[in-house]
Amino acid sequence: MQQARYDTDIVRGFVNWSIVWGLVAVLVGVIVSFQMVNPSLNFPPYFTFGRLRPIHTNAGIYGWGVGVIFATFLYMVQRLCRTRLWSPKLARFQLWFFNATIIASAVTLLLGYTTSKEYHEMEWPIDIMVVILWVTFGVNVIMTIIKRREERMYISLWYMLASIIGVAILYVVNGAEVPVSLFKSYSAYAGTNDANVEWWFGHNAVAMALTAPPLAMFYYFLPKSTRVPIYSHRLSIISFWSLIFMYLWTGAHHLLWTPVPDWIQTLAMAFSLMLIAPSWGSVFNGYLSMNGQWHQMRDNYLVKFLIVGITFYGLQTLQGPMQAIRTFSAFIHYTDWVPAHIHMGTMGWVSMIAFASIYYLVPRVYGRELYSIPLANLQFWLILVGQLMWSISLWIAGVLQAGMWTAMNPDGSLTYTFMETMVEMYPYWWIRAAGGLVYLAGVIVFIYNLVMTVRKGEDVAVATVAAEGRA
Repeated sequence: MQQARYDTDIVRGFVNWSIVWGLVAVLVGVIVSFQMVNPSLNFPPYFTFGRLRPIHTNAGIYGWGVGVIFATFLYMVQRLCRTRLWSPKLARFQLWFFNATIIASAVTLLLGYTTSKEYHEMEWPIDIMVVILWVTFGVNVIMTIIKRREERMYISLWYMLASIIGVAILYVVNGAEVPVSLFKSYSAYAGTNDANVEWWFGHNAVAMALTAPPLAMFYYFLPKSTRVPIYSHRLSIISFWSLIFMYLWTGAHHLLWTPVPDWIQTLAMAFSLMLIAPSWGSVFNGYLSMNGQWHQMRDNYLVKFLIVGITFYGLQTLQGPMQAIRTFSAFIHYTDWVPAHIHMGTMGWVSMIAFASIYYLVPRVYGRELYSIPLANLQFWLILVGQLMWSISLWIAGVLQAGMWTAMNPDGSLTYTFMETMVEMYPYWWIRAAGGLVYLAGVIVFIYNLVMTVRKGEDVAVATVAAEGRA
């Protein structure tokens, strides 16, 4: 009876489709990694690195990342508010429109229609679809919170609200453009202003789509998995407000040594360094929640994903501010160090939390026990090893690139040509491609485990389902 209060069918739908788009993102990522080392694998005009790379990033962010956000937010908001979704019908429309938007994005990008803005490549008709999709989602979640039966708002709800409001503002402001044809537009901003707005969007999109939502999931699923309360709700709230305030000013650290005014660059650099504190507030909150529970890292497969995920978040938020320092940025910017940094976040932090969240959700929304815990543990090690192969190889490659690019002869000429630098990159690019295959194997194990859970997993006891309905 308690479980009937909550809408689980829509959660199932978003879980299923987010996994589909996640597989597409990783598969295309592996393909483009091999195109880098073997140019003959480019098949113009459609299946080239230039066309496939934005499909990889957008499938990862919007298909996998946002898909998991939809699934987990719609699951969590009902339980944290102790009420059913405000509009299940609106959520079902959202699921249909989500897939239509992702397909439209993939097709137009494959055809070469792009704004060329990082993380915002889709042209104006797709932008309108994204806005409709996000408003539909936001209204449903916010109205559910407004009609909640639980007076206190747990920290996950705060991160959910920040994500919904933040993404809406960022996407609309950066998406301001002048259409000139059905699939072509020009930005409403020009020159340096356009770059400044783009990276205000780009870095804060990381904040509101790839930081706040995983933190909402982490704060919800860690206590659920360990059956131990979070260490400090007060610390989580302090970290939340500090994070939201400081993140807003950091975007221009992508534009160091550019025509952007120095004071804007310095402001971004300073706030990037300050961002370490609220980020590590959540890391320490997670670690301290494990006091007396560290044995669960061995015994509980969900805890492995969650704690290693928050550890990658901590490392990410040390490396990012370091890159925001002018002297270090001058050395590593435009090198392979940067994609290594990004993928430590997406493959290590965000996806680790997403995998744990889905592992928690699937048995509960399908009423089945997980098919195989050993397979879940195998997947953990595959994606961990794959991600480390990918990131470490490119960190080394980035330092090597930077050193070769800046090496000079006594007469002031460059020591190495650009092609000589490229040749030195190939061993590291091969390791990246191999790491991608290992990670892809982990994703396939993940999907197999979930499919078998739904098909052959043992039914969860009625008492357990009822308890989950009250959770």
